[in-house]
Amino acid sequence: MFYGPRSGLAPRHRGGSLRSLPLVLVLTGLLLSGCGMTENDSTGSPGNPTDSTEEIPVNLPDAGTATTEEAVAAVKEVSSELYRFAGVPGNASEPGPGVKECEGKDPDTYFTVYHPWNLAPAKPGDIDVAMENLKKKLNSGGWVTKGLYHDNSPNKALNLVADNDAKKVSVWIVQYSEDTTPSLGINVTSGCYRVPEGHTVDHF
Repeated sequence: MFYGPRSGLAPRHRGGSLRSLPLVLVLTGLLLSGCGMTENDSTGSPGNPTDSTEEIPVNLPDAGTATTEEAVAAVKEVSSELYRFAGVPGNASEPGPGVKECEGKDPDTYFTVYHPWNLAPAKPGDIDVAMENLKKKLNSGGWVTKGLYHDNSPNKALNLVADNDAKKVSVWIVQYSEDTTPSLGINVTSGCYRVPEGHTVDHF
């Protein structure tokens, strides 16, 4: 469906800041570089996985019509589903989703929802279990894995990108196994919604 990671960016969200998160999951990356990547592929890897303030113009696919509240609730449910998919006890970081305008469209009418968060398993050794569970779940039940590769960071972090056409969302997960507190950096982002007639976008 959707998106792929862009060079130099990866989802790492400790500290709970939404203001530094770009819309990093974009269609062009994977469709141009090809799908069917394996864990040994490094093509399309984001390089240095750190926070970035770089804004990326994107052409997001149509996600239909919804109020801001409805779209945010849908993205939050996807994040909850991912937590369940991980299948291990752990702590999920705050804050919740944010709303941004769709590039090149009326910001009072069109919007996209993004939700960056981290999952830190209660037992550090469960980080591999969580990623294995996500790899299985994100290639079933409407989810399609678009990319699975080790990036070019010093620790060669494992990246997983998957789309769900029915839910109009994409997820990008990076496994930070070598950190003091091992965690999964997770980005969920939606397509471009249009608010119903008579409504305006609530940006936050």
